[in-house]
Amino acid sequence: MTKTAVLIGATGLVGNELLHKLLNSDRYTKVVTLSRRALPVTHAKLVNHVIDFEKLTQYVELFKGDVLFSCLGTTRKRAGSIHAQRKVDFDYQFIAAQLAACNGVTHYCLVSSSGANTHSNSAYLKMKGELEQHIKALPFDKISILQPSLLLGDREQFRVAEKIGSIIFPVITRFAFLKRYKPITGEQVAQKMLSVSLAQQAKLSYYVLDELFE
Repeated sequence: MTKTAVLIGATGLVGNELLHKLLNSDRYTKVVTLSRRALPVTHAKLVNHVIDFEKLTQYVELFKGDVLFSCLGTTRKRAGSIHAQRKVDFDYQFIAAQLAACNGVTHYCLVSSSGANTHSNSAYLKMKGELEQHIKALPFDKISILQPSLLLGDREQFRVAEKIGSIIFPVITRFAFLKRYKPITGEQVAQKMLSVSLAQQAKLSYYVLDELFE
């Protein structure tokens, strides 16, 4: 049976990789993307809606399909503050999930983060943990939560810390106690998202660390 995908975050590292995988998959006949600006991609399967994320509830009719892939994310530096970052990393994603659930979307796939925890001292990991908890309360038939660590790949914006991490982390994560910091490419995460969207049977599944490399 073919599927319709709804994707937010298609311009990001993982989202862009996932977009092309969905378009190339014979299991998906339609890919609906919602973005702040028009995507530089054209394809017979692709329907791109340019929207204002501050007014997400006005676009409820666009959140219709079989699977919602949530790949939104930003940094505090790019957003300008923790409050602004939370809008992207928590508010927008949770509102989108609520709209999809209300429209009967059955499967939700989220890119979260290794170490996500509602009790974390890190504001970033705390908001990721809070998002996971809120998503699990929604009436999806299936929920997939992917928790990668440092993401490697070509981004629109250069991030110094991530560049340094991409060099250092592959070395230090040879030690077992640092394993959770093992970097992974955006392409690998996207491939895992596509795979679990087609194969997962459990109501709730987490995919972390080595499971993402399989």
